[in-house]
Amino acid sequence: MATAQVALPLPVLPEGWTGEKDFKAIGTLSSATQRIIEPVGPHFLAHARRKRHHRTFSEDERIQAQENVKKVEDDDAGEISEPEDPMMLQRDAKDWKGQDHYAVLGLSKYRFRATEDQIKRAHRKKVLRHHPDKKAAAGSTEDDSFFKCIQKATEILLDPMKRRQFDSVDEAADVEPPTKKQAQKGNFFKLWSPVFESEGRFSKSQPVPQLGDDNSTKEDVEYFYNFWYNFDSWRSFEYQDEDVPDDNENRDQKRHIERKNNNARKKKKTEDTARLRALVDECLAGDERIKKFKKEARAHKDKKKNEREAAEKKAKEDAEQAKLEQERLKKEKEEAEKAEKVEGKKAKEAAKNAAKKNKRVLKGSVKDANYLQNGGSPTPAQIDSVLNDVELVMGKIDNEELAALAGKLNGKKSPADVKAVYAEEVKRLVAAGKMKEGEAKTLMA
Repeated sequence: MATAQVALPLPVLPEGWTGEKDFKAIGTLSSATQRIIEPVGPHFLAHARRKRHHRTFSEDERIQAQENVKKVEDDDAGEISEPEDPMMLQRDAKDWKGQDHYAVLGLSKYRFRATEDQIKRAHRKKVLRHHPDKKAAAGSTEDDSFFKCIQKATEILLDPMKRRQFDSVDEAADVEPPTKKQAQKGNFFKLWSPVFESEGRFSKSQPVPQLGDDNSTKEDVEYFYNFWYNFDSWRSFEYQDEDVPDDNENRDQKRHIERKNNNARKKKKTEDTARLRALVDECLAGDERIKKFKKEARAHKDKKKNEREAAEKKAKEDAEQAKLEQERLKKEKEEAEKAEKVEGKKAKEAAKNAAKKNKRVLKGSVKDANYLQNGGSPTPAQIDSVLNDVELVMGKIDNEELAALAGKLNGKKSPADVKAVYAEEVKRLVAAGKMKEGEAKTLMA
């Protein structure tokens, strides 16, 4: 579709308008300022680097790229670095099912424990080392077969489903159970624990219980073996399937191979379940804790039997004396209650008399101390105030505290000594929250 262009001229100036006559300035320019400008930034640094080393743009970019590659390789040279097998480097990329994908990426020591980040960093490191363009630039005539192996290993290990299928048949991650000879001579738990840790990676239920040690409880040991005898595994064997042809011409052959693969998976699953059960049986047979628990259970059963027989015998003997014992206890109880009632009455009377005596001591102490007056005769009002405060203190303390206070006042005659004892008691009551600040003023020092 053609577009039309319309020319719009500038507005025509009014007739008779001139710049000298009609132009009016509405502002002025500021004066110029001189400033020092410092060259900075990555582009200036690149320019300075090229000038210093006398490089062209292409030379500098190539050298910088090589340095970046070396830096990446050095950063990843730690946890994901391992020697490369020369035979592995010569693998045929078409035989990708037979290759160890973890070994191709240098992750043999991690295997199913390798994280997604470790896989990506290992892939980057391998690509930088084995990329066909880099080899061609270095003058190498090797093909890109191993580079394709790297790409296939990364594809499988970064796909959760494909990785699980490969982990299901990754024999390099398996730990062989100890032989009977090894189990007899070696540490049972040290030999068997890695086996179950390896098998535990196939469990749908996580975390997997540990084998434990000699100090494990019976409940923990029973839970461990029950878990493994009822092991729920996600392990599958699709990775070992025979390749199904993609062409549509021979559908019967395709269905035949699919049925063959399904039957092979079921057979391998059954064999793996039987293998695991036999492994658990072997471990259980050599577990000394099971023998110890059976021995303890038998001893406990015998002990309960002996205790039951002894209890029955004792019950029979006790039944003959039950009536006499009951009468004796009843009589002793009546006598004890009667004696307790008499003793309680005496104790109450003694406590009551002691309290009265101690109260007389408290009142007598202020009287003997001239109602806390240092000189002269106290007025009736002063006497009443002192006695009221003494009554207040006596109302706030129990009999034991009353006796203690009376003991402190015993033998004291001077107003200052008596007042000091009362002041100390009032402070204690205030601190305990039994009296308020400002009460019993006449007793305060």
